[in-house]
Amino acid sequence: RFQGGDGRVVVPDDKPKYTVAFGTDGGVSVRFDCNRGRGSWKSDRPGQVLFGPLALTRAMCPPGSLHDQFVKHWFYVRSYLLRDGRLYLALMADGGIYEFEPLAR
Repeated sequence: RFQGGDGRVVVPDDKPKYTVAFGTDGGVSVRFDCNRGRGSWKSDRPGQVLFGPLALTRAMCPPGSLHDQFVKHWFYVRSYLLRDGRLYLALMADGGIYEFEPLAR
């Protein structure tokens, strides 16, 4: 889910279509609805995260998709928090927070 700095909350209709997987080698894999991509990440100190450019597929996602929002916000993520098994990625300047839950196995 995404909660904007203005209090607006958006929840995807199909949560498993929005994923982030961090590699120990500094790589990151994402799925933003109908598109998948790879990029890089780094963290110079606890709570900080910076993402590099993403190489994404370019399929046209259906109406109501959060794909465009995720892509637009990606470079503005600056910090993270792990709490109760969930990952929170926060945008700079109180722009909002993405909340990810673990995928069911």
